[in-house]
Amino acid sequence: MVKLKVYIGIFRIMQKIMVTGAAGFIGFHLSKRLLDEGKTVIGIDNLNAYYDVTLKDNRLKQLISHPHFTFVKMDLEDKDRMNQLFSDVAPDAVVNLAAQAGVRYSIENPHAYISSNINGFMNILESCRHHRVKHLVYASSSSVYGSNEKLPFSVSDNVDHPISLYAATKKSNELMAHTYAHLYGLPVTGLRFFTVYGPWGRPDMAMFKFTKAIYEGKPIDVYNNGDMKRDFTYVDDIIESVTRLIEKPATPDPAWQPQSPDPATSNAPYRLYNIGNHSPVMLMDMIRILEKEVGLTATLNFLPMQAGDVYATYADVAALENAVGFKPSTPLDKGISAFVRWYRDYHGLGNGPARVSAGG
Repeated sequence: MVKLKVYIGIFRIMQKIMVTGAAGFIGFHLSKRLLDEGKTVIGIDNLNAYYDVTLKDNRLKQLISHPHFTFVKMDLEDKDRMNQLFSDVAPDAVVNLAAQAGVRYSIENPHAYISSNINGFMNILESCRHHRVKHLVYASSSSVYGSNEKLPFSVSDNVDHPISLYAATKKSNELMAHTYAHLYGLPVTGLRFFTVYGPWGRPDMAMFKFTKAIYEGKPIDVYNNGDMKRDFTYVDDIIESVTRLIEKPATPDPAWQPQSPDPATSNAPYRLYNIGNHSPVMLMDMIRILEKEVGLTATLNFLPMQAGDVYATYADVAALENAVGFKPSTPLDKGISAFVRWYRDYHGLGNGPARVSAGG
């Protein structure tokens, strides 16, 4: 009974949530879910042009009409303004989803990743520390597993061999978060997302890119000649996991042993979780499902493996299920169907498989 009372108390105080990257794919869905639950959401986004800003604006339009949503346009790198915002708002919890994303883009523009993912995250940590935030939840990535080939990927695995700068910055976030948990008792929870897709998705990710190309009659680039596996995870499952974890601030693990340290836990208030569908699918199988749903055949441009890519991703979600009693399970065909319906509606394509012009 005591534990139940403590949990309910935590649930009630997590009413004011700051979401960074609120106009992004996951940030939008999370903000909407939190508002639907009666929470107050302070959304931060710099609305950068990494991909179509119109898509971000359209996501944002669905949030700003809500009386409990406040939007602030700003960069995480703006330390003074960030600190002032925390002082003005006093959030109970922070969910940091803002970051420079993309494995391949990190090879082309590495400085953007250090600026946003390292400097920006440092400002989040400092603000959370000084303003006594009760829980910091932050996005990591399945990319941190890098050269690991033991499947499924477990949060207890060593991840010291990233193969992209993007992955290295996400691994750095995990290390920085642990340091703040240890030094200042800041409860921190890192989330390793696995290939998220769904309505309002990012145009730079495979599901969106492939769908767009098929409708426009353009070839799609298929890396490693299609011989790749991905643990495609539907966005609703991601949001369900995150909302449950927000209400479960990390606590020190009494079983943690410094002689054989588990990377997923600590004697500080620190936790890591995989959030994936724990069911990897061959890339070519995903393409075939997508073709069937769209009603058109894709033109495939087979290419070799790209720098920074891995052959397979596969999430062990036992820790997540043990923590919150939930694990992602949306079948890929169901998720793709939902995404294609949204894509058609968003672009005004109707229900048929008609080709559209490149500008459509």
